[in-house]
Amino acid sequence: MTALTLTVVNTHVYSVHTVDGAHVGNLKRIGALWKFKAVGYDATGGVEPGGGPLTHLHNTVLSAPDVRELNARLGGSAA
Repeated sequence: MTALTLTVVNTHVYSVHTVDGAHVGNLKRIGALWKFKAVGYDATGGVEPGGGPLTHLHNTVLSAPDVRELNARLGGSAA
């Protein structure tokens, strides 16, 4: 998998994208935890929460919105 990037949405949400710009999920602060929430899209462009290429990593906990940890935990290459 290619490296993943983070884009700030707000103080509690970051969108997660592949380097080619594909949206594959969100990193959300839930209480004191940061959780990866996988996102996929159907053939008509509709959002499929928990779906997409990283569905098997849905709900992975990270310590912070850190791109290095994100790539290490979700299998992207070093950023």
